[in-house]
Amino acid sequence: MTLSEWIYNAVTKHEVLTLHRNYFRLRKPLERRMYEVARKHCGQQDEWAVSLDLLRKKCGSASSDKEFRRLVSLICDEDAQHSHMPDYAVRLDDATVRFTNRNTMKAVTAIPDPILFPVLDSETYHEARIVAPGYDVYALEEQWREFWFASGKPDLKSPDAAFIGFCKYRHQKKPSP
Repeated sequence: MTLSEWIYNAVTKHEVLTLHRNYFRLRKPLERRMYEVARKHCGQQDEWAVSLDLLRKKCGSASSDKEFRRLVSLICDEDAQHSHMPDYAVRLDDATVRFTNRNTMKAVTAIPDPILFPVLDSETYHEARIVAPGYDVYALEEQWREFWFASGKPDLKSPDAAFIGFCKYRHQKKPSP
């Protein structure tokens, strides 16, 4: 599979945004785009304000200034009545649109960099099946990685040997899974 460069860069730099599940209930394309813009720029801040003109550009709207203002005003009025915009309250003050965080998002936790995990040789999985028969070697690998991470990620001279040792210990401790 080939990824475009911008998708690859977004994923590797952890710049992919999560969307609230109610995002998919927004019916108007402008509502969706406003949520996306708010999600990117407001994020977990308490509030983010943007001029109506700049929001129009960020949304890529071809509407006239007057029509865009009318559409945004309708969205703001509906949100004021029903709080239907996920994660953010949105209101229009003169020529400024304000997105206020509703504090419904989970706190962002750092994603561990997969490169930090020791890489195992493909032959190691075969050896693990021999020393721990009946076990799911991939489940054992996950447990081993959690153990390694919890013990402070010590430098391993041979990750493969460490994993095999972990599998042997598990099998000796509990011969059948």
